[in-house]
Amino acid sequence: MVMVSRWSSVLLLLTYSAYLFFQLYTHVDLFTSEEAEEEEEPDLSPVVAAFLLLILTCVTAYSTDCLIAALQGAVDRWDVSKEFMGIIMLPIIGNAAEHYTAVTVAAKDKMDLSLGVAAGSSCQMALMVTPATILMGWVLDADMSLDFHLFQVAVLLLSVVLATTILSTGTSNWLEGLMLLMTYFVLALIYFFEGSGKNSSLASLDFVAISG
Repeated sequence: MVMVSRWSSVLLLLTYSAYLFFQLYTHVDLFTSEEAEEEEEPDLSPVVAAFLLLILTCVTAYSTDCLIAALQGAVDRWDVSKEFMGIIMLPIIGNAAEHYTAVTVAAKDKMDLSLGVAAGSSCQMALMVTPATILMGWVLDADMSLDFHLFQVAVLLLSVVLATTILSTGTSNWLEGLMLLMTYFVLALIYFFEGSGKNSSLASLDFVAISG
């Protein structure tokens, strides 16, 4: 399964590269708003922006190392699973600026930009970050795979179905937003009460009902 995951990661990265080429070169018109907007003057020059990005990347990398070092202690003290920390807590904290941007531009009735920020981040994680992590493990001779357990696959499929259903209409309302939030809270509760014991992992649910 490890080799399948590695070569699948290569294909996913190629898919992400094709997606970027599609979005930035061949079909730019599909990703631009029909409403004419005034071009805003940039606040920073390209050199200054690149320099600040480099500094912030180094700071983020250092903060990530410190966070990972403290993660096991938090898991043991709170008696929660690593999945709860990695799937629920860390994305909320790490993507706080992204979430704020999506909500802010949505409040300004710029839904195309808001959806681009929200959905684009998920596509980036699925098609670039995860495959790149698998390939990095290949380089470092560490066995990493895309073999997720049954509950995680079910959550992933649920997320795709919900996102497709909401985005297909092109409109939204407060009830749909509330339903999405409630779904997220239910999943967070499941991961929170999973526990950190060896026998408490949701992976142990695989085919339990069938074998029983």
